[in-house]
Amino acid sequence: MPLSARIEAEIDRALARATRARPPARLAAALHHAVKPGGARIRPTIALSVAMACGDDRPALANAGAAAIELIHCASLVHDDMPCFDDADTRRGKPSVHRAFDEPIALLTGDSLIVLGFDILAEAAQAEPARAARLMSELARYTGMPHGICAGQGWESEAEIDLATYHRAKTGALFTAATRMGAASAGQDPEQWTELGARIGEAFQVADDLLDALQPSDVTGKPAGQDALHNRPSAVSRYGVDGAIRRLEDILSGAIASIPACPGEAMLAEMVRRTAKRLTPAHHATPAE
Repeated sequence: MPLSARIEAEIDRALARATRARPPARLAAALHHAVKPGGARIRPTIALSVAMACGDDRPALANAGAAAIELIHCASLVHDDMPCFDDADTRRGKPSVHRAFDEPIALLTGDSLIVLGFDILAEAAQAEPARAARLMSELARYTGMPHGICAGQGWESEAEIDLATYHRAKTGALFTAATRMGAASAGQDPEQWTELGARIGEAFQVADDLLDALQPSDVTGKPAGQDALHNRPSAVSRYGVDGAIRRLEDILSGAIASIPACPGEAMLAEMVRRTAKRLTPAHHATPAE
């Protein structure tokens, strides 16, 4: 089964689990709005790719881990778009959740998706308790404090920000979770997969900074110029456009070099090369997030 089919089937199953038994209709609709149709599903694709490279001996657990990462990511987008943060009108080419519904529903949608991500891992623990517990620990580590995406959002409220620390938490955290959880789902030590995830995450943040500065909203699927508008730190403000592009190329070269020895090493290297092409600003034609 293609990776995309595995991911969508597990996400659909999770949404069905969350909206059974006569839930609040508007909140149930908002969950679907936030998750379907998705973006490129990059984080879960990376997780499953690593799992396959490591043997993928527990595919059901790998599927649950990949879907959990995507649900956390979707939750973060819902919260990011709210008026207290970016006040964004669109996401993935359609109205953001707080615009399509309202702010209370958007807050509850993000919260519900976070809980759902951990819920599907808890369900998987019935069959694979040790590995599923490791996945829950990894996901919690890279979602919350002190180094997860919550910390990344929190850094935007600080007077002084270290750009590398901010990027590692804001964007890199879930990519690191993806590589580590992919390895752990296949029974492998996740530690050696940390650098690959961190490098891919940093590359995506630099690419996102470039998109924000260079591309219009109809290309990115979300409001453009947000970094400058909100005076946020970015690779473009730090290095300039040309410098940020060079930085992106260096990071992706390092990502390929960091892939641990494994049966699927060549496959992962090709995945990173495809990612590098996709992240080049000239190649962006559809919303990535």
